[in-house]
Amino acid sequence: MGKGDKKTKRGKINIGSFGKLRPKRKKFKVRSMPTKGSQVK
Repeated sequence: MGKGDKKTKRGKINIGSFGKLRPKRKKFKVRSMPTKGSQVK
């Protein structure tokens, strides 16, 4: 368990792979634009 283990976050960082424990970062987050009717005063 550790740097050589493919199933741990530290191992994935060391190997340079991605998966469930270490997902790839998105370049930007998609946010929905608020509509006029959804705002509450």
